[in-house]
Amino acid sequence: MTYLRLFSLYFKLGILGELEYRANFFVQIFESLLSLLVALGGLVVVFSHTDALAEWLPSELVALVGVHLLLGGLLRFLISPSLSKFTQDIRTGNFDFILLKPVDAQFVSSVQRVEVWKLIDIALGITTISVGIFQLGGNVRFVDGLLFAGMLVAGVVIVYSFWIILATTAFWIIRADNIFQIFNALFVAGRWPVTIYPNWLRVILTFVVPVAFAVTVPAQGLIGRLDTNNTLLALAVAVGLFIVARLFWRRGLVSYAGASA
Repeated sequence: MTYLRLFSLYFKLGILGELEYRANFFVQIFESLLSLLVALGGLVVVFSHTDALAEWLPSELVALVGVHLLLGGLLRFLISPSLSKFTQDIRTGNFDFILLKPVDAQFVSSVQRVEVWKLIDIALGITTISVGIFQLGGNVRFVDGLLFAGMLVAGVVIVYSFWIILATTAFWIIRADNIFQIFNALFVAGRWPVTIYPNWLRVILTFVVPVAFAVTVPAQGLIGRLDTNNTLLALAVAVGLFIVARLFWRRGLVSYAGASA
């Protein structure tokens, strides 16, 4: 309950901060709608020349775009701004104040900044997924819905853990936040199923930067194309990467000397 109240406090502070610049709400709506239109426009162009893309039907790719938008919204709503601030705190020495708090420093660093208007991306993602399901005729089995929810949670854990690992390099690298740009560039590729890419890029998007587990796998679960092996692999990657991220974080804390050193 302590951690829930702490997150609630940061969420309220995020709302108060954003209300000072209410024009950002309309800017965010424009950016989110533009991103969605670009993604759907790409599908229109592709399917004007073919009926399927790597065995993915138009309605299935609409659902995948929704998953990508939803996960991207979650990333930019909490994970990205919080961990970007964490890397800044390392440089400025403000991380010392986080260590003095009687709560887990990783948790605080992960929720300390909330960009409320990014909830628009989450809402558009859910809406786009719903449209994709409607275009599929609403024929999504209950078990597939549960599988999708489970794989989406696993995808969030994978993305969060990967960002924690990247952010933790700030204990040794001065401008670690530049590494985030590499992830963001590759995350855009998740707008399409990884099966359309050449093998070398597919390996990168699956095992180096795990975009496939975060976006393609949940979408496959939703449309009933996810087999048991890939399901277990995604869960194993989520658990394993989370443990690795936690151990890496603890190793980083040992290396941190503090601003006063």
